[in-house]
Amino acid sequence: MDILANYGTVIIFAAAIFGFLMAIGIGANDVANAMGTSVGSKALTVKQAIVIAMIFEFAGAYLAGGEVTDTIRKGVIETSLFVDQPDILIYGMLSALLAAGTWLLLASFMGWPVSTTHSIIGAIIGFACVSVGTEAVDWGSVQGIVGSWIITPVISGLFAYLIFVSAQRLIFDTETPLLNAKRFVPVYMFITTLVIALVTIKKGLKHVGLHLTTPEAWVWSAIVSAIVMVGGYIYIQMKFSQKADDRGFAGVEKIFSVLMVITACAMAFAHGSNDVANAIGPLSAVVSTVQNMGEITAKSSIAWWILPLGGLGIVVGLATMGHKVMATVGTGITELTPSRGFAAQLATACTVVLASGTGLPISTTQTLVGAVLGVGFARGIAALNMGVVRNIVASWVVTLPAGALLAVIFFYIMQSLFV
Repeated sequence: MDILANYGTVIIFAAAIFGFLMAIGIGANDVANAMGTSVGSKALTVKQAIVIAMIFEFAGAYLAGGEVTDTIRKGVIETSLFVDQPDILIYGMLSALLAAGTWLLLASFMGWPVSTTHSIIGAIIGFACVSVGTEAVDWGSVQGIVGSWIITPVISGLFAYLIFVSAQRLIFDTETPLLNAKRFVPVYMFITTLVIALVTIKKGLKHVGLHLTTPEAWVWSAIVSAIVMVGGYIYIQMKFSQKADDRGFAGVEKIFSVLMVITACAMAFAHGSNDVANAIGPLSAVVSTVQNMGEITAKSSIAWWILPLGGLGIVVGLATMGHKVMATVGTGITELTPSRGFAAQLATACTVVLASGTGLPISTTQTLVGAVLGVGFARGIAALNMGVVRNIVASWVVTLPAGALLAVIFFYIMQSLFV
């Protein structure tokens, strides 16, 4: 406890730096995933994607990132085992943040789309095992995570395949593709807005104190979606006149580009509200434990400066290193057009909603990559770059042990520094 009294300010300062590093890693890797399909399909330029993500990710993180957060993410470790040794928990959280941030920056530099959630969970498992023992880890949660490596991409890939095939049948493989695009894209707008509104309400707005029941969430989402559908229909009818070549696909893809921009904005907001917790969860745990002089609370109020710090870190990461992962997701796996990119993004959003409802531990990254693979499969196996796919899958498998190993190394360093 003397350590908390003597080095409290230093520990909080270190936690802020490591939390900021972790947020940069989230921005460089996860956000690039959210924007990769938009950039790869040329619906947005890299600069436009970065500006959109900066605005909506920061807004999501700051407005809906959580007034109260669980001290330990996802219930992976048993905090009661640290009650008599809060300093160990602090060293552990510091090392977990630094380990996860380091791994994310390395993966981003290599262009690997990995899971930020799994990075921080792996790091927390690593320090818990060496500090208290394997009994500190909830191995049931870990089994669920490993299972999600297979389940998540399969579900989102199936959704993407079905969405893409439906667009082919209803629009592209018809005599009048532009006319049918003007007819059916507003329906896709309704479905997309409905799904993304549910993601935002379920994952984001509950943090602001807006607790809607499931039926209420559906009603409000349906109302917003209907407004977007009507607005989209009017806009498309005005923008794409009947005189345009009714047989050309260029006009159809332009209509889907409009949809892609809407999807990208909403996904960025939902992502910012949800995944910023990977950085600020352990950070707020450290700050709360130091401020309470070692008392470990189940919930911790977030200090006023933590959310903006997380939002800023995400923006910095995206602007400086995001382009590499964007390239992998957007162009490396398969060639994307706005209609294909839309199918992948809508499938991702659908899977996130499904997972939120069932409590399945998923990674947004793996969901999106699975969706892009699904679109590729719909065009035939030859449309996929299997070398890139192998590298991505290998990086997923390595993420959990890499986070754990780095956390163990950093944990011993932290202990030696403060003892």
